[in-house]
Amino acid sequence: MSAGTIDDVRRARRVLCFGVTGSGKSTMALALGERLGLPVTLMDELCWQPGWVQRSREEIDASVLPILASDAYVLDTVYGFHNQQALEHVDVIIGLDYPRAVSLARLVRRTWRRIRTRELVCNGNVETLRLALAKDSVIVWHFRSWRSKRERMRAWHADTSAPPVLLLSRPADADRLLRDLRGSTSRG
Repeated sequence: MSAGTIDDVRRARRVLCFGVTGSGKSTMALALGERLGLPVTLMDELCWQPGWVQRSREEIDASVLPILASDAYVLDTVYGFHNQQALEHVDVIIGLDYPRAVSLARLVRRTWRRIRTRELVCNGNVETLRLALAKDSVIVWHFRSWRSKRERMRAWHADTSAPPVLLLSRPADADRLLRDLRGSTSRG
């Protein structure tokens, strides 16, 4: 099994956070980057242009593939079409394998907060009630992708040829990991 440990995380120079929509991948990536002294890349910043226009596959590849091949990073996710490249490069995967109720509640709270506050997200975009209720909203995406993302991280965990995968089944597990990493030396 490719079960990961905190020592795998401490040694890692290339870290991938993975989980379902709303699980807290970006928050975890930012915290890991700070504790490990590694640069953080948030995928939405690379993939979405102003006005919620998604970049083309070619533009996404041109941004993401060089990062995957670089020496040091924390990524908050990868799109499915980059899964294989990620597995070839990352040192460890942190899987946020939370129950649906946890990730969905986080997503709804976050979306509602962003609508109320007009908080700027990737590249100056804002979430609106209209977008939250649309057929292709982030909340709908949560339901469409939840099972496949969860199965993917569990399959990686079971794959002996995959990089180490540290599956966290509750937010308290993530908090514990971050607390235990607090003493890690920054590599800045």
